[in-house]
Amino acid sequence: MPAEFPVARPRRLRRTPALRRMVAQTRLAPADLVLPMFVKEGLGEPSPIPSMPGVVQHTRESLRKAAHEAVEAGVGGLILFGVPAVKDGTGSGADAPDGVVQTALRDLSADLGDATVIMSDLCLDEFTDHGHCGILTPAGEIDNDATLERYASIALAQASAGAAVVAPSGMMDGQVGAIRSALDGAGYHDVAILAYSAKYSSAYYGPFRDAAECAPRFGDRSTHQQDPANADESLREVLLDLDEGADMVMVKPAGPYLDVVRRVRDTVQVPVAAYQVSGEYAMIEAAAANGWLDRDRTIMESLVAIRRAGADIVLTYWAAEVARALAR
Repeated sequence: MPAEFPVARPRRLRRTPALRRMVAQTRLAPADLVLPMFVKEGLGEPSPIPSMPGVVQHTRESLRKAAHEAVEAGVGGLILFGVPAVKDGTGSGADAPDGVVQTALRDLSADLGDATVIMSDLCLDEFTDHGHCGILTPAGEIDNDATLERYASIALAQASAGAAVVAPSGMMDGQVGAIRSALDGAGYHDVAILAYSAKYSSAYYGPFRDAAECAPRFGDRSTHQQDPANADESLREVLLDLDEGADMVMVKPAGPYLDVVRRVRDTVQVPVAAYQVSGEYAMIEAAAANGWLDRDRTIMESLVAIRRAGADIVLTYWAAEVARALAR
């Protein structure tokens, strides 16, 4: 039988900061963190994103500077999102050799080499004039299979520009298989795929759509992103992506879906990522600005919770700030 009070006193291990650190089950390290970064074509100076205080759309040069600072802080990786100057129905800027993401990838690859993991989001919504994640049929619906051809082309463009990891986020059926086949066929066997396998149709993405300028012109993305009511479906999506060649899988958003993070972690034997999305960031920043929350403690608690749920990798807009704090 386990001991009972007064013999059992769990508080003994909580008495001092040193004791609490020693027995902590969950640890957060800079290398666990990935910093999402936005780069916009044609900007003369960084442009603040009002709904995401402290986050900006970068110029080509400010992106390089901020990337250097993040790597010096010890972050595990960077993931790039591009905002092109011109958008069209097929998202032609997404795979253009001189497109905004490809240019940034070449810059960062030359600047940073193997000092960090350079990732690129792979989707069409930032590049299409309609704001959806794929090619549209005449009826205005997403053509899944035609979209796969575009994703394969984007993957090749990003790999050629220096991406170590491509991260397909469109939630199209078969997207990982199409991308893996294209990469392998072109000799990019070493480029890894981080699949947005369990990406929910979430209200928490609002500020991101300001940052990436990709709000849909009509409708929403519920036909391809998952229903927040469903959890079993996430495991099906994860296993399908692994069968198709994904090297890592992601749950997005993170905080509202910690149960899904845990179920995925318990199911698979590959690294599991979770994306602390723009709405999670914005809520904490807004509450802290009003004096309702202790900002620094809340940030750390939110990230530890994601790690405790089972995520090996956390994508967060606080990555560089938190990495510096952890190093102190």
